[in-house]
Amino acid sequence: MSSDTDTDVTLPEATGGGASDSTGPDTTEARVTEAQGAGAQVTEAHATAARTGEAITTSALHAAATGADTFPGALREALNRRGLSLERVSERLRVRGITISQATLSSWQRGRSQPERARSLRAVDVLEEILELPAGALRSLLGPRRPRGRITPPGAEGAALQILGEDSVVEKALGARFRHFNQETSSLMVHDIVRMGESGTLSAISTTNVLRASRAGADRAIFVLSFDDEAAEPVDIRVSCGRLAEATYLKGLKSLVLEIHFGRELAKLDTTVVSYAVEVSPSKTPATHYERWSRTNLHEYLQQVFFHPGALPSDCHRYVREKVGAPPRARRRIPLSESHDVHVLTSRCKPGVHGVAWDYGTGTSGTGDRPG
Repeated sequence: MSSDTDTDVTLPEATGGGASDSTGPDTTEARVTEAQGAGAQVTEAHATAARTGEAITTSALHAAATGADTFPGALREALNRRGLSLERVSERLRVRGITISQATLSSWQRGRSQPERARSLRAVDVLEEILELPAGALRSLLGPRRPRGRITPPGAEGAALQILGEDSVVEKALGARFRHFNQETSSLMVHDIVRMGESGTLSAISTTNVLRASRAGADRAIFVLSFDDEAAEPVDIRVSCGRLAEATYLKGLKSLVLEIHFGRELAKLDTTVVSYAVEVSPSKTPATHYERWSRTNLHEYLQQVFFHPGALPSDCHRYVREKVGAPPRARRRIPLSESHDVHVLTSRCKPGVHGVAWDYGTGTSGTGDRPG
């Protein structure tokens, strides 16, 4: 399973279960994912306004998250509304005599580049027809010509992309917000506590995050938690430090987006503490790991995993990855305590993915029994 972001949360793998957490510029990831950021094509969304309990529709969520008043946001929203893949759009353009690759369309909808040449501008006019938009609806949103050469993403986004890669779950869950993912704050210290149930599946995750403002006026942070198993859904969310302003579960992405307000505006370099806990429904498959990804240095990161006495692992180890999907390195065994937990304390935690994994043996009950 995976964990949190600014420190980012870990996600359970489909084969074994996990969780991940992500939070922003300083991010670590665990296998329940907590993230900020991207425009997502979601088949179903469960959204809850924390104070009112009112449901937010998928279309309203997209309108708020994708920045529909910009060319990338309007293009994403129109594609979602029409239910067209980039492959189908590229093919429809080709039939009309305009060759625009899927990669170029993806770059346009994510704001990495914009149409500028005559052929591309003609493609925009045809796109408006294909997407059933009024004439000029997209073209009118194009900004001035950009300098030639590869456009480097902003610092926070670029650092996250180095760890997460393109089209990550976190980016999809946050949409346009991914470009400014917790840009006003950075994490100094993170403490993740993961609790496993009797069946060996994820039961709950709690996180305490010490944040520092990188500029005056910072008053909130976003976190993304992602789950490997669609059966694992958040059933209770509690914030003990800070105020929960948004809790949106994107079922199609198996991800929970939290927006937590600090209760005041921070001065530059001022610090605040955010603490929250999420209980989840049982997964179908026992979890075998927990990860957190971080895009910046953390002063200190503490991971704790508590196991049920009836489902104890036979072996536990820690590891790091340079980025999501990279092979694990620095693998080292860690002992199980009398409290049935393992922990990893890392000082001067470098950017990357930091994880704990475990195996269930076939020993006697309560000592390495395979759950399930």
